[in-house]
Amino acid sequence: MDTKRAMEIYSSKDTFAVQLGDKSVWIENVDETNGMATVQVGSDPLNTQTVSCDRLTEEGEE
Repeated sequence: MDTKRAMEIYSSKDTFAVQLGDKSVWIENVDETNGMATVQVGSDPLNTQTVSCDRLTEEGEE
């Protein structure tokens, strides 16, 4: 996904199914300047990764 869409999801009150590869993630923060997102992998709040927004997909998106 692009950085703009990641920001929309991060800012929304709604819940979106976001994936990093085959893992479900929650977007914790988006760095628009660098096109990076910090995500929580699964339900473990200690398992976070900072990845390029283009590695994230919405469920149902190819």
